[in-house]
Amino acid sequence: MRLRPPPGALPAAVLAAGALLSSAAAAAPPDGDARIERALRSSAPEAPAGAATEGAADGPADGDPASPAADVAPDAQGDEAASAEPLPPVKPRVRFATRPPPLHVEYAQYGVALAAEISLDAGAACPRSGPLYACILGSGGGLAIRSGYRSPGPWYFGGAYQFTKMDSSNLYRLGIFQQLRAEMRYLPDIGYRAAPYFSAGIGGVIYGNEWGAETGGALIFGGVGVELEVSRRAVLGVSCVYRPVLLAGWKDTAGYQRATAIAQFVGFELLLEVRTELGRR
Repeated sequence: MRLRPPPGALPAAVLAAGALLSSAAAAAPPDGDARIERALRSSAPEAPAGAATEGAADGPADGDPASPAADVAPDAQGDEAASAEPLPPVKPRVRFATRPPPLHVEYAQYGVALAAEISLDAGAACPRSGPLYACILGSGGGLAIRSGYRSPGPWYFGGAYQFTKMDSSNLYRLGIFQQLRAEMRYLPDIGYRAAPYFSAGIGGVIYGNEWGAETGGALIFGGVGVELEVSRRAVLGVSCVYRPVLLAGWKDTAGYQRATAIAQFVGFELLLEVRTELGRR
């Protein structure tokens, strides 16, 4: 014979068990809360793999104990920030460029020049009065040809031949004034392509009608110039010289006797010269 619980006994038992559990939970120590929380976490569904990856990518939070920033003391963080600052740029040392030593090369130097002879005074060759007042020796222009030796230092030694057609006041059909000179130049090294120089020399002259030699004499000169080095083998230059000329007396084609004279000229040249290397020292 089966014993049946009285009606309403089962609900009363359930209510009594719930009351006991709630009182036990209230009286349980804090560890019981942790156990209940772990139980709830274990019973919760697992997060998807993508969510875990995103959390790992975001990195630990600032307050998380696993965060490296939280493990570092504030002083250590300040030291690391100071060490991470870029160092001030180091100023390069200023080195003054020094000019390389000159090439000790010797050259053969030769070329041509456009020449002008400006008459300052023809002297006794052209008296200022009388039947010989017409000046037979005036100014003129022509061409100069020269060649020489350029030393490894500042010196140049050479020779030049120059002819100029002079104004003869129609006393000559073609008055040609010819010069043969020995020359020297002193070119100080100033470190630039354009360099000044001093020149001087001595030579002889002849003068006459149509390349003739009706008179002759000697000359000396001195002057200055500027030489521009276009390349190692070519130079351009200009020069200005003062040139007194001693001319012997002669009889011109008109039959007049010309006295011995000291004529004075200022010469200008625009020159182009090339070099051929001879050797090095």
